[in-house]
Amino acid sequence: MTANRLDVLDALIEELQARRKASPKKSYTAKLLSQGRHKVAKKLGEEGVELALAIVDGDKAHVTAEAADVLYHFLVALMARKVPVADVMEELERRFAMSGLEEKAARKAS
Repeated sequence: MTANRLDVLDALIEELQARRKASPKKSYTAKLLSQGRHKVAKKLGEEGVELALAIVDGDKAHVTAEAADVLYHFLVALMARKVPVADVMEELERRFAMSGLEEKAARKAS
């Protein structure tokens, strides 16, 4: 395992970038992306529901596995929309400047 657990996320992003160019017959990521944004969004939604249900009824291992599935499908969804993860990180960083309640109010005002 890597020294910094977030290195795993960087490695996953790099691997997904490589797999997006692979044959859909050999890569689930390539297959999913080849099916279009609606399929990618549907899979992300399904995985989100599975995680929510695991949070209610599952044990820690089940929640962990479903969370990993959501993270994978979230990254693929960003790729499908050509939104770099760095943009999401910038948005999170921007939000650190204010409280969650202030940030939610600012979104409603726009």
